[in-house]
Amino acid sequence: MAAPTQEALYAEIDLELSWSEGDLPQFERTKHVHGLHPYLGKYIPQLVDVFLKRYFVPGDCIYDPFVGSGTTLVEANVFGAETIGCDISAFNCLLSRVKSSRYALGELELSLRGALEEARRRYPIMDPEPSAWLREWFAPRALGELRAFGSVIERLETAQADVARVILSRAARSARLTTHFDLDFPRKPTTHPYYCHKHKRTCRPVDEAAKFLTRYSNDTMRRIREFADLRTECSVTVLHADSRTVELPTRPDGVITSPPYPGLIDYHEQHRYAYELLALVDRRNEEIGAAASGRSRSALGAYVDAMSEVFAHTRSQLAAGAWVLIVVNDSHSLYPEILENAGLALEDRITRHVNRRTGRRAGEFFEDILVCRGR
Repeated sequence: MAAPTQEALYAEIDLELSWSEGDLPQFERTKHVHGLHPYLGKYIPQLVDVFLKRYFVPGDCIYDPFVGSGTTLVEANVFGAETIGCDISAFNCLLSRVKSSRYALGELELSLRGALEEARRRYPIMDPEPSAWLREWFAPRALGELRAFGSVIERLETAQADVARVILSRAARSARLTTHFDLDFPRKPTTHPYYCHKHKRTCRPVDEAAKFLTRYSNDTMRRIREFADLRTECSVTVLHADSRTVELPTRPDGVITSPPYPGLIDYHEQHRYAYELLALVDRRNEEIGAAASGRSRSALGAYVDAMSEVFAHTRSQLAAGAWVLIVVNDSHSLYPEILENAGLALEDRITRHVNRRTGRRAGEFFEDILVCRGR
């Protein structure tokens, strides 16, 4: 049977929420701070922009109970809305804060340049002994350069230090002992030359990190400067908490969120290098839908229970008549029960075509936007 044409794929979907690669290339999907750090499972900022224009007005307060990499916070701020984001992951909260904060740009750039220079002088750092995981996944020189930069971070002002931590994490992701074509899901360290499917030639594992620290420091400053021209004075609050129990500082006017899928992505392991190098608080056992739990019947039941708690607790803190927009690929048909349990009425279910999934996740993909309100 012939594959469906693009026209057939788009026949029953919302065209305003579906883009071709030509219409929306990667550099637009990762514009300004949205490209500060790779993050699997995030939705594109253009999607949030459409939601904001359809369902909200400037001055509203938008809440995301699964803030992830902060896409909702950034786009809602540009739109002119107050925002609150919550996440159980310390790394997600760090990344969301860094993306959405306001900086004294000159001071930030000077501090990053100074940190890079001081890290060069401090290399190598001998104490404390790095973890076995770090020794396994990084060449000695690369690990030494990363740890030297990490030791300098502690003397920076808090907001500047957070930016430097994201740069350190991004550099660590690139400096691991893995193949160039498998940065998303490396299963074991690569210590010998290999045929690289990305570069179509024989490559060697990375043995240094300083070049990545410099490259990503420059790129980070460029992206933060671009966002600074768009950022509004609206407040952004990031809460490192469990969205099943968190108490919000105000009553939001609506929700825009993309929850984790059951048993698909290990959101802690995805950024293991950051947790190891930055000593971030590890709350992986509290993550909903963690990959380690799998997709057995009992795991899916636990996912339904947990998501029901999140959205019931969220609904109880929203303003009257608030919109709740949930972006999800509900392949197990779990959300009708979740919405019923949470007291949310489904007013519309919009299907969109996800035009491009990169790397090993390439292929046709569809997801739904569940448009809900409290009953």
